[in-house]
Amino acid sequence: MKNKPTPYERTLVLLKPDAVQRGLMGEIISRFERKGLKIVAMKFLQATKQQAQQHYYWSDEEKTKTGNRTIEVYKNKGIELKKSAIEVAEDVQKRLVNFMLAGPILVMVIEGAHAIEHVRKIVGHGSPLQADVGTIRADYTIDSYLLADEADRAARNLVHASSSTDEAEREIRVWFSEDEICDYELAIEKILYSKEWESGQK
Repeated sequence: MKNKPTPYERTLVLLKPDAVQRGLMGEIISRFERKGLKIVAMKFLQATKQQAQQHYYWSDEEKTKTGNRTIEVYKNKGIELKKSAIEVAEDVQKRLVNFMLAGPILVMVIEGAHAIEHVRKIVGHGSPLQADVGTIRADYTIDSYLLADEADRAARNLVHASSSTDEAEREIRVWFSEDEICDYELAIEKILYSKEWESGQK
């Protein structure tokens, strides 16, 4: 789009195997389109283990943060984990990778003003039990971290969405080359962004 407003962002959205198996792809995609966000790349595929591991790559710093959060959650339940924060995070990573490999997935690059924040609001909290009514995770699944932990698996929460511009850029590179991302304009973009459209209505 010419003269893209600031901040005009790209984000990665991934419909996980549970979303595909439950036939929710069209319903989920329509949530983003109705918001005014634009899909600029899309792939339906069976992920390789390498792709899944690259997607869920965490630095040692990120592992420490994730592990400490998980340890704190278990502590609040009265359970003391004997592993280090990094070991706990690596266990979480393995669950996420295994879930990603459970069946086909749909991967998209979505563009728009404040795309990252808008998409994450539409998707909802990582635990469907804590997600707000009206979000994808609250409306379409009843899973929770408690259920997932008891079964030693990842939470089946339908969608992954990038949490920051840095994460989005890294994740997009895992699934798409730059020449696979389309640059085009939607008719509604004039209504969403253009001052000229307003002038043309007078």
